[in-house]
Amino acid sequence: MRKAFISPSKFVQGEGELANLGNYVKLFGKTALVIGHKDDIARVGAKLEATEKTFGVKLLYGNFGGECSREEVARLSDLAKSKDCECIVGLGGGKAIDTAKCVANSQKPVIIVPTIAATDAPTSSSAVLYHTDGSFDDYAYFKSNPNIVLVDTEVIAKAPVRFLVSGMGDALSTYFEARACAASYAKVNAGGQCGGAVGTKSALALATLCYETLLEDGYKAKLACEGKVVTKALENIVEANILLSGLGFESGGLAAAHAVHDGFTVVEEAHKFYHGEKVAFGTIVQLVLENADSAEIEEVIDFCKLVGLPTCLADFGIKELSPEVLKAVSEKACIPEESIHNMPFKVTPADVAAAILAADKLGQ
Repeated sequence: MRKAFISPSKFVQGEGELANLGNYVKLFGKTALVIGHKDDIARVGAKLEATEKTFGVKLLYGNFGGECSREEVARLSDLAKSKDCECIVGLGGGKAIDTAKCVANSQKPVIIVPTIAATDAPTSSSAVLYHTDGSFDDYAYFKSNPNIVLVDTEVIAKAPVRFLVSGMGDALSTYFEARACAASYAKVNAGGQCGGAVGTKSALALATLCYETLLEDGYKAKLACEGKVVTKALENIVEANILLSGLGFESGGLAAAHAVHDGFTVVEEAHKFYHGEKVAFGTIVQLVLENADSAEIEEVIDFCKLVGLPTCLADFGIKELSPEVLKAVSEKACIPEESIHNMPFKVTPADVAAAILAADKLGQ
């Protein structure tokens, strides 16, 4: 049986760590193209200027347009080439990070600097491409994970708390999806295109630690972020949201929780909610599909309520899902390429519809 595990070459996290960005750029050369939204760059501008001077490197800025589109990737790739940039830095949220991965395309070193801990995208070897109007285009997969992921927890602590909580929602699914994939011997992203591979025991262990860390430190970290301070609890949750969740999903696998998230992209009311917020509800739906132990379901719902994650449809502003919309959500969650088929039993759209309604009642 083939197993696979992948990860970034280096993960560095700490308070004020952005000051050392220039040191990591110097590992690859003297000039880097920084891809980030102007607001994110402005927020950490003083730190970027300081690291340039300290380490004698040159940071060039690509004026990122905000969308990870083929057109933007082509424009920034041309810029990196014309300026002889030896490495690429992705700074900000998911779309800036994914754009940097696409521009590097495993041909140039890439350093990922998340300014929020809202998803586990920073560590992965994949990206999501969008059309210029913001609609979904395709997934991109790379030969390797980022060379370096550099996380400044001081920057994370000063970002809006909703981002951190959303990251906890995304991380919440990691253990339950990896557990389902292990039970079904499902293929994981880490297996690549060589016939695929199942997850490793180490990936499941990291996914388990991710869940344990959320329960132990999630609420304390939220309070710290509200106070814009770095504590041990916040450090632990940032690691869980970015590293443990990232390694857990890519090498442990995805299952029903993320498929339900994808299904809810057809619901207009859900559009203003973040990825992790929808994944959190998807996790409850997955547990209903599994007929998980009542105590386990209650533990997950209690955690969500404690930190402020959605547990029912009303939390998304959905008063009632019409039969037509419920059918559309359930069918989209079950399309052939969806991760819901990694569950250790067959799942139909009717099963998903029933689980959504039952999860809604439980979450209320």
